[in-house]
This record gives sequence, C-alpha cells and structure tokens, in this order.
Amino acid sequence: MCDRYGTSILPDYAAIGRAAQASRRGVLRATAASVLTFAAGFGGEAHAQAKGSLKSTHGTGFCNLNLFLAHSLQMAKEDGLEIQFINTPTFAEQVTFLGMGQVDLGLMPYTSFIALFNAGAPVKIIAGGGIEGCAIVARPGLTTPASLKGKTLGTFQLDTLEVMPYDYLKKHGVSFKDVKVRYMGNTPEAVEAFKAGAIDWICTIEPYATALVNDVPGATMLSNGRDIYGAGYTDCVLATRASLIKENPAALKAVIKGMMKAQLMAETQQEDTLKRLIGTYYKTSMANGQIAMSKQPAVVDARSQTDFILGRTDSLVEMGYIKNKPGRDAIDWTLLEQVIAENAALYGQLKHKSA
Repeated sequence: MCDRYGTSILPDYAAIGRAAQASRRGVLRATAASVLTFAAGFGGEAHAQAKGSLKSTHGTGFCNLNLFLAHSLQMAKEDGLEIQFINTPTFAEQVTFLGMGQVDLGLMPYTSFIALFNAGAPVKIIAGGGIEGCAIVARPGLTTPASLKGKTLGTFQLDTLEVMPYDYLKKHGVSFKDVKVRYMGNTPEAVEAFKAGAIDWICTIEPYATALVNDVPGATMLSNGRDIYGAGYTDCVLATRASLIKENPAALKAVIKGMMKAQLMAETQQEDTLKRLIGTYYKTSMANGQIAMSKQPAVVDARSQTDFILGRTDSLVEMGYIKNKPGRDAIDWTLLEQVIAENAALYGQLKHKSA
C-alpha cells in the first residue's frame, strides 16, 4: 500500500538535476521539514560498522514496511547506525529532497526515480521496496479495455499508477489518448471519487482495490498487474545518493541488512508486525493491513526486476515524460549482494527474493 501524494503539479526534475550537478549542497534547507530521530547514538566505533546516521524520506505506504519495521525495532543498531526520518508535506518534496541531497535515501515509485535520474540527479537504486499490489478497478458495466474509451481515469501523474493503465491499454490495442485522465490529490480522495461516480476507473493500490470491488456493487477488477507484468513486478525501490555508495557503504549495508531482518519478521510474524506498525506508521485498520501485506509484500532483493524497471522507460518516453532512457548504470546492486553474501543464513530464510 504505497500511498500517493501525487498531483498534476510535478517536481521540476530538470531544475533538480541542474542544481544537483551545480552544487552538492543544493538550494533547499533541511529545516523546511522536521527531523524525527527515533534512535539514540550508539557510542563507540566498531570495525567495518556504520558510523553516524542516515536521513531518509518518510513515506506512508506498505512498500515502506521493511524500513519502518527496521526502524521501529532498531534493527540497524547492532551495526552502529542511527536512522532519521525527514517528514515532507508532499510526495513531490520527498523526490526533491533526495534529488537535492537533503536526505540520504528513500523509497519511491520506480517511475519517479527514473525521471529524477534522467534529469541528471546523482542517485542510484540499491535495493527493492514493495512488489505487486497495484490494480485497475472499473465501475459497473466497464468490463473490457475497449469499454474504457472516453471514460475518466483517476490516477497520479508520473507514478507507477499512471504507467500501469497506459501499459494495460497499450497491451489491448487502446490508445491512452482515447481516455480522459484526472490527476488526484491523494489515495483517499481517489477512492471516494470512484465510489461517488466522479471517475469511471481507477488504478490504485491494495487494500483499496479489493475494498472497492467489495464496496461498489458490480465493480470489476480488470487487472492486478500480473497479466501485464508477470508475478513479482516491482512498484517501489530504495534509492540513495550515489556518492554514499563509496563514502559510507557500511551505513547503507546496515540499512539493507536491517530491512532484510524486517522482511523475515513480516513473512513469519505477520500479526506481531502489524501490531507494531498499525497506528504509528500506518493510519489504517488491522484488516486493511492484512490485505495490504498479502497483496503487496515488501521485498529487499529486487535484482530479478532489473530488466522490468529499465523496461518501463519505454513507456515514460512514449508518454512524453523523459527523452533519454537511463541505462544499467541507474541501478547498483553491489551493496545488496554484499549483504546477501555476508548474511547467508538470514537471506536463506526469506520467502520473497530473486535467488
């Protein structure tokens, strides 16, 4: 459940890229957001351990589950890492803060990362976030791709939830230009608009998709993404400032390892995981949390999705969002692979992984 703050007002990716290249300091100030430090300093240095702290954007969705749980239980503490979150009012600012170097890392839709990277921002994908969990739901009577012509789609601009409807229509020979698109302010707004009949079809995330099918008599789930992308498709990714991969690899590895521990707990202790996160990190019900966890697992090892992530650049070009397609250099699994090699017993217990 990667909740969206997307609107029709996008971050100026080109300006972010120019500023990031011109100055590593950027033009924003971290004081524009409140820094929430949830862990105390961890004292003395340890050989080959992380030193200091890392700042991350604070998302809201279930693609953040591993990072939230790792933070809640201080799962990076044994490696000497302090995790800090920076709260931002909008998703656009989350993207901007990473691009300008005001935070060290963050989880975001891969489409937003691609646009950021394409603009020249010094960022890299280093691990996975959430997989699957995206769905297209249509109002009663709309049961085929052709029936969507002239109908209004509710979605979020330059989001995986906009690219998926584009790819769905393209697969079935319908032009994206043949539908009307309404960019929503947030997920609850989009859900209520669908219920009220203000939009005809929606691309949303779980548990909202299943809830809409249950709550709106005759509503149809046209796609859960698997028919378009296959099982295990990526929605969100963990991105970082590229310089950190060389400057502080131990800290990034501590985050990845902590997220891997969190994934194991989420896969084996679902109830305990939700009890810890619902109410504090997720403002939703336990029932919705259970649906979201089953429909959108948080998966650290996204190496098998490399081609999928880069393949979506074709759609972004066709949609006019980017001109140049990023290459394999946008993704660096080096630290992820080191963590896997150094923690074979932990990795071997994970249900969802590439190997």
